Amino acid sequence: RVDALLEAASLGEGRLSEQAVSAARAVAERAGARRGLSIDHTVAALAGATGSGKSSLFNALAGDEVAAVGVTRPTTSTAQAVLWDGEGAGPLLDWLDIPQRHSTRSQAGAPDISGLVLLDLPDHDSIRLSHRLEVDRLVELVDLLVWVVDPQKYADAALHERYLRPLAAHRDVMLVVLNQVDRLPAQAVDRCLSDLRRLLDGDGLTDVPVHAVSARTGQGMDDLRKLLGDRVAQRTAWSARLAADVTTAAAHLTTAGPATPEPEPVASGGVLAQGRAEPVGEDVTPPPVGGGKRLEGAGRALTGALCAAAGVPVVVEAVAKGHRHRAVVATGWPVTRWVRRFRPDPLRRLRVGVAPTTRPELPASREEAGGIVGRTSVPAASVVQRTQVDTAIRDVGEVAASGLPGPWAASVRQAARSHARELADAVDRVVATTSAGATKRPRWWRAVNVLQWLVFAAMLAGVVWLGVLFAVDYLRLPEPPVPTAGEVPWPTVLLLGGVAAGVLIALLSRLAAWAGGARRARRTAKALRAAIDQVGAELVLEPVRAELQTYARFTDALTRAGSPRP
Repeated sequence: RVDALLEAASLGEGRLSEQAVSAARAVAERAGARRGLSIDHTVAALAGATGSGKSSLFNALAGDEVAAVGVTRPTTSTAQAVLWDGEGAGPLLDWLDIPQRHSTRSQAGAPDISGLVLLDLPDHDSIRLSHRLEVDRLVELVDLLVWVVDPQKYADAALHERYLRPLAAHRDVMLVVLNQVDRLPAQAVDRCLSDLRRLLDGDGLTDVPVHAVSARTGQGMDDLRKLLGDRVAQRTAWSARLAADVTTAAAHLTTAGPATPEPEPVASGGVLAQGRAEPVGEDVTPPPVGGGKRLEGAGRALTGALCAAAGVPVVVEAVAKGHRHRAVVATGWPVTRWVRRFRPDPLRRLRVGVAPTTRPELPASREEAGGIVGRTSVPAASVVQRTQVDTAIRDVGEVAASGLPGPWAASVRQAARSHARELADAVDRVVATTSAGATKRPRWWRAVNVLQWLVFAAMLAGVVWLGVLFAVDYLRLPEPPVPTAGEVPWPTVLLLGGVAAGVLIALLSRLAAWAGGARRARRTAKALRAAIDQVGAELVLEPVRAELQTYARFTDALTRAGSPRP
């Protein structure tokens, strides 16, 4: 349980209040120290208010005038110890920092209390602060707490509100002794015990034994010695005390506040803004919080918002247009295709579909370049689109945090925003690189290009042939024989056929390019959405899921430490 408490404290560090985490670590440290010391000795402390007769009771149990008893208050200034069979208890008392030690033996005929280390503490309501601090220190360390009250002050609010009620989880290692009952008639003693029992029940100490004694007359002392002897003989008070400490510390972790106040959510702007760099403000099954399907839906909404803000529709349209542009350049009629080269490639203009730069002199992102140079030239997201991204991120955090305690809900929401600075650049990068396949040239372009040049060569052959015939006729030379295709001369067939075939092939290629551009645009849109979805998963959803997993481990550790799940 101590190990589980330490694990819970470690998991809560930075998420829960430092006070609760430090308290849990202190409990674990004390537990580790105590279980390494003598477990054959039980340390019991007599604690009480001024005038309750602690020192008198201490002397009566010791059988000797060990502690000073007097009218002047406070009488006990420092804690002192009496040991019954105290061999081996030295390191334990060193750890408790009790310098005053007295050895004794059980009185003849009295119950055996060998192994008991009894401490007489200063008054918890002393006028001296050092006394009160000493009481508080030892109350946290001893194995067994014996609260000594008297008929006049047993209902003191300081005792019940400061000690008894907060220590309700320690009822198994606590006794209450009503001292000085010799001053009351028998009926008054019964009424005092009944009223004290009522007050203890109201403090949550229903099972705590209550004994009426008189240190002056010895009334009830043998019963008290027997009870102390039974507790010592069991050798379990130390572990019961540690168990109660661990339970209390785990309960405090369960209800602890956040480590720091959660920042106010950013209303708009930030992610994918101009420059895409502004900030936005054991294997355990996760608990049924954060909504599985709802979180997936919020993730899909985030992907949609990122796609819109990253200009995916613009890129997809550019992919289709770029494919058609390059198809015309590659398969168009050679006579006119050169004109197309004067038009810019839509993808190149957006700086997508090309490998990212690796030149060291160029910045890796717009963030590093002050928002001037970026991986792409896709238009920056509008204010509405940036707001939609911010809203989608917050929705992921809110959905995942549903059902969680306040500090952990804040931690999950913070996890959703933890990589907001990186999100814009990462999305911009995948837009640039995922579209690289959009510039791949289909094989049929090369075949059609070869065919176009063959047809163009035939057309040129016809032009040259006709030019030779024109020159021969102009020079009045004998006309050479000209073969015909039917009644049309072959030079004319080559010229006109080349023109017609080239134009027809260009038109058919353009039709094919339109269909291919649409098909490639659909594939690119699907690939871009998948890539952006992966970015959103890595930078938003995965940190959220990791935080939910941490919370699951935290609650599991608290359960093993003895606290109910928060």
